[in-house]
Amino acid sequence: MMFSNTGIAREGRGRSLTRRILLAAACFAGLGAVVAPATAQEWPTRPVTIVVPFPAGGNTDTMARLAADYLTRSLGQNFIVENRPTAGGVVASAQVARSDPDGSTLFFASAGQLIILPMMQKVNYDPEKDFLPVSIFGTGPFILGVRATLPVKTVQEFITFAKGHKDKLNVASAGTGSIGHLSAALFGKKAGVDFVFVPYKGGGPAMQALLNHETDLYFGNASELLQHVDGGRIRVLAVSSEKPMPQLPNVPPVASIFPGFKTSSWNGFFVPAGTSPAIVARLEAQVAAAAKDPTIRSRLEALGIEPVGSTAKEFAATIESDRPTYREAVDAAGLRMPHQ
Repeated sequence: MMFSNTGIAREGRGRSLTRRILLAAACFAGLGAVVAPATAQEWPTRPVTIVVPFPAGGNTDTMARLAADYLTRSLGQNFIVENRPTAGGVVASAQVARSDPDGSTLFFASAGQLIILPMMQKVNYDPEKDFLPVSIFGTGPFILGVRATLPVKTVQEFITFAKGHKDKLNVASAGTGSIGHLSAALFGKKAGVDFVFVPYKGGGPAMQALLNHETDLYFGNASELLQHVDGGRIRVLAVSSEKPMPQLPNVPPVASIFPGFKTSSWNGFFVPAGTSPAIVARLEAQVAAAAKDPTIRSRLEALGIEPVGSTAKEFAATIESDRPTYREAVDAAGLRMPHQ
């Protein structure tokens, strides 16, 4: 497992200690073991900052604020969202990595910061050593949408059409290296199709380009495309999840043609490495409870987001299983650093 919740073991006091001092040391160690959980149960004792590496108003920010509101009400302390979208989240990641591991700073991040960016560029934090995963709050698939004037109605028809128009189909993305970009690159690789990728400054402009028929395809967040499904300006062909979405039961997954294809946008809580396991456990339980809250579930599902509330162990396993997929996608997009 690439993450560990194990604390730093205390060093022994030396072989020259007398039996009496050793006994005293053992007593203090035992006392610490008893006191530590009680102290952790008092967390938080002051306001907590939730660092979000994305701008205000997007899906990640919405999820973070829903969670922050719940935690504030549940734990009796203010949980304050701080948006730091600079450099794709590199600045935010480094800030959290350098924070005191006392539970006062949380990171509400995505695969972009913890898996993808470190594959594409040098970062001043270690995604495997500087953070502990706590809980996935929500996850959502991407939807493959095309302009309505394209003469295709299925994924297979689209692939045939694309092969007949090599290097002529434009694919919008929410930015180079975004999960939507990588999803489209991976799809193109498996389909044997080359696209012309057009990066936009976020999902909003990319979606607008598809609506205006300035681009041919967009692999976007569910929340971006769902609201336009019945508008007549786009056509939805597939989803990136393993199974159809409840909101689009008749839209097949890409995996029905390319078995094993799966990309998703998860967002969850991390803490700096060295944070007390008891604090991690308490936050994990609170996030799970928030994900089960009926009001929160309704808000998230309306955005095409599945509430999760995973355990820390499940979160770590998800990160581990996602790494090979994104490595292949980054390679397909030609974005991997040479030494990776």
